[in-house]
Amino acid sequence: MAAEDRIHALFTNLEARHSLLTTITHLHKTLTSHFTNIQTSLTNKSEALDEHIKNLKENTENALIKLQNREDALPDKESSMAARIVEMKEEAVKEIESSQGLGEDLSDKSLEEVLGVYCRRMDASGLVRFIQTKRKESIGLRAEIGAALQCSLDQMRLILDAAEEFVGMKVEGKTVLSDRRWAYDMLIQSVVPSAEGGYGAGRSLKERAARVLEKWKGVLGGGDRGSGVCAAEATMFLQLVITFGLKERFEEEFLRKLVLEFANRKDMPKLAVVTFGSGNKIVDIIEELVKTDKDVEAVYFASEAGLTERYPPLSLLRSALRSCRRNANNISKKGKFSSSAVDKANTIELEATKALIKCVEDHKLEEEFSLNGLKKRVTELELAKAKRKKSTAPGNKHIKKRGRSSGKASDPSTSRHGKSGRLSNASPSFSSRNPPPARYAGAHSYTSQTVYEAPSTVSYAPAYSGAHAKSSVALPPHYALQEAGAYSGTHTQSPATLAPQYGYAHQDAGVDGGRSYHGSYGGETGYSAYDYTLAATASAYPPSYPPQ
Repeated sequence: MAAEDRIHALFTNLEARHSLLTTITHLHKTLTSHFTNIQTSLTNKSEALDEHIKNLKENTENALIKLQNREDALPDKESSMAARIVEMKEEAVKEIESSQGLGEDLSDKSLEEVLGVYCRRMDASGLVRFIQTKRKESIGLRAEIGAALQCSLDQMRLILDAAEEFVGMKVEGKTVLSDRRWAYDMLIQSVVPSAEGGYGAGRSLKERAARVLEKWKGVLGGGDRGSGVCAAEATMFLQLVITFGLKERFEEEFLRKLVLEFANRKDMPKLAVVTFGSGNKIVDIIEELVKTDKDVEAVYFASEAGLTERYPPLSLLRSALRSCRRNANNISKKGKFSSSAVDKANTIELEATKALIKCVEDHKLEEEFSLNGLKKRVTELELAKAKRKKSTAPGNKHIKKRGRSSGKASDPSTSRHGKSGRLSNASPSFSSRNPPPARYAGAHSYTSQTVYEAPSTVSYAPAYSGAHAKSSVALPPHYALQEAGAYSGTHTQSPATLAPQYGYAHQDAGVDGGRSYHGSYGGETGYSAYDYTLAATASAYPPSYPPQ
């Protein structure tokens, strides 16, 4: 027994030592790994610190070189500025001697000379009024304004004077005409750089600008279109905030709302990047644009912020195309395909498609994103819009009214204009009488050859493979077909079964549906005087764009 106890105690001791050795080995591995990670981290940080110190030294050396160059260039700049001052003095003296004060006749001077006169006088009000009269010359006006402002004593003060005048008119509740607002916008955008700090305005001028912009903010209200704010005012406000370095004076949410509300403005992406930088704030703005179906605007913002890898333009453009189709289809459905609903849907689709095409062209993506289908759709929508305007013109309405109140058919001066025959087969003649009491939404077509001289230039017989029994009242010109193909059997139509005229078939179509919808049979050229109802020629359903 004693031997067994000793052996058992020996094994117990060995197991305890084995467990201890295992624990020590695991702890050693853990500590080794920990210290290895610490060593690696310290090495990486040391290398990064060395790289940072190296870059700092290079930047410091470059800055010192630039400072030295600027210092060396000071004598030349002083001499050139002195010469410029003498030149400006001589021009001012010459102008004073040759003019009769502010009442000088400027009609015989060139555009550049007149702008220079107003700038030298620091006459912001006169400058704005003159720019307002030259809106038709806006192409070259911006460059001329920039050059003329170099003649002013203080161009930043001149800009602020113009902005203060504009804000004063808004505070007083005066109506600012679009031409005058455009003149203020042209002046500010021509001379104010899109970079924070601008030309380094002095403290007193900066404080004055802050007071002016605070008043302006009170007029802007919530910063959205519901508060009466327009796109030009939003961009002018942001431009001045950036130029005078006043971002800290205004709530970030207010500035963000201005950017999101008027994101379709051409210069808004650049202003937003300067205001919020290229970090998380601009990312949040792009995300908000994508959520609100403003994918085209998101492409411009992502491109300006250098975030095209995170937000691929092609993906956003395809999403914009789907949204364009879906919105047009939804508007038509909600309006039950009425004429006004279809017109609204076509208008919205036309504007969205044009914006999409311009975005693709601006970013040189024609090879990856084909524009053939989009341009064809734009042509169709513009043609439909032109036809609607022509059909609803006062002259056409007057002709229709006279046609409906015609006299007897035997009198050539008062008879109706001849209509094209609905079908090519002969039909019994009607006597000279008024139409039957039953009235339909479609245009009536009587086939009596004794009453109307109807040329048989339009024939629908080939569209049917069977015999066609024609009733006394022909089919409405815009009766929607059930399917795009022709009927294959014998077709009999009576007046009692005629349905109201619809520009579109009442069938659901998906966003990417490929079915072709026909609003009319075609061949309506002979019915211009009797087009009693207007049918949209461009379908509000999504067209068959090529797959993107």
